[in-house]
Amino acid sequence: MLLVIDIGNSNIVFGVYQKESLLHTWRKVTGKKVISGNYSKDLLRELDFKKIRKEEINGIEIACVVPSLLPDFKKWCKDFFSVNPCVVKPEENAYVRILCDNPSEVGADRIVNAVAGYSKYGGPLIIVDFGTATTFDIIGIKGEYMGGVIVPGIGISAEVLFEKAEKLPLVKPLKPDKVVGKNTEESIQAGLFFGAIGQVKEIISRIKKEINISPKVIVTGGYAELMKREIKEVIIDACLTLEGLRIIYEKNRQ
Repeated sequence: MLLVIDIGNSNIVFGVYQKESLLHTWRKVTGKKVISGNYSKDLLRELDFKKIRKEEINGIEIACVVPSLLPDFKKWCKDFFSVNPCVVKPEENAYVRILCDNPSEVGADRIVNAVAGYSKYGGPLIIVDFGTATTFDIIGIKGEYMGGVIVPGIGISAEVLFEKAEKLPLVKPLKPDKVVGKNTEESIQAGLFFGAIGQVKEIISRIKKEINISPKVIVTGGYAELMKREIKEVIIDACLTLEGLRIIYEKNRQ
């Protein structure tokens, strides 16, 4: 079995594959340091939930955008599973042709999404990933990475309002019943949600005009389900990054 780990700035997402089947997935809030005991207990609990023994894990693939965590995770994988994990390295990317000024700047998660998106849906594509940042990745007809857009995510926008405006509360991003809020919490939720929707629609529209082709739009990431009913004609694929890690692992084995 294969364990895939997507280490993001806000969350760490785990998935277990049996060949091409995703058996189980779960997420943890990203901490500043891996505490092996806690991660091991949580993982054993999740594996036991699906009746999977840790000894069945014989491969691990990691994508990480938090470099300070990677050494601890690699050590944890080796100590806990006796498996040396494979790590997606943007600077050694051999999975997708990147048409950017500095290909090594493209995050591992975006490379993984590009691989998964093109493998599953072909090209051209716009992949919108709702994470700590909301990213837009443009994939060409032949699977080439054409470039992208990065904006602050809906969750981090809520946190910045709370941190920078003394009288504003920390609000959980949710879809409000209406645009016009009757209190501060409703007003912030309306601004966060409908502001994000408008932003996404405008950016997608401008990308389509600029590249002058008609791509499919794939939506993934932690807030994908929250947004899906407001953004028309898109494909929701919440586990796109995990699928990309599986595909890359299989490519490396071949």
